[in-house]
Amino acid sequence: MDEQIKQIAERLRGLRDVLELTAEDIARECDIYPYDYRLAETGDFDISVSMLQKIARRYGVSLDALMFGEEPKMSSYFLTRAGKGVSIERTKAYKYQALASGFMNRSVDPFIVTVEPKPDDEPIHYNSHAGQEFSLVLEGRMMVNIDGKELILNEGDSLYFNSKLPHGMKALDGKTVRFLAIIM
Repeated sequence: MDEQIKQIAERLRGLRDVLELTAEDIARECDIYPYDYRLAETGDFDISVSMLQKIARRYGVSLDALMFGEEPKMSSYFLTRAGKGVSIERTKAYKYQALASGFMNRSVDPFIVTVEPKPDDEPIHYNSHAGQEFSLVLEGRMMVNIDGKELILNEGDSLYFNSKLPHGMKALDGKTVRFLAIIM
């Protein structure tokens, strides 16, 4: 995990250098707290997909280029075999597997997200970003908090929501959760 995050941080610094922008410029233009962005560039901070998506959209680069260091090449279709999507483990408790990483100019970003259980007293990490999000629980049970409202999702349940609202989730019952997340 640490090496993957350090590589993402390196790509963020490289993008900023190419664009001849300061960290504060990117933070302001992407509606990110400057402190959070500076931490992201160190590689010692859990970089959220929503932060990367904001930066990618603002500067016209693919999310894949920031996350995986590769540009998508397919324009007709892109097949991802079961368990074969490019993945990144942001923390010990969060793993993203990209399902369309090779398709150019996507209008949505689909992922299989695996979340390991955390201690009950560990706080939930919240995100917010432009657009909408869809989640479909494939395995396990999770609690999703959207703007203070707690929702319990069981296997097979789905949720569509305004991702501008602060949202976070956690695995329940001490078991791993896998869900399909589509970020639009």
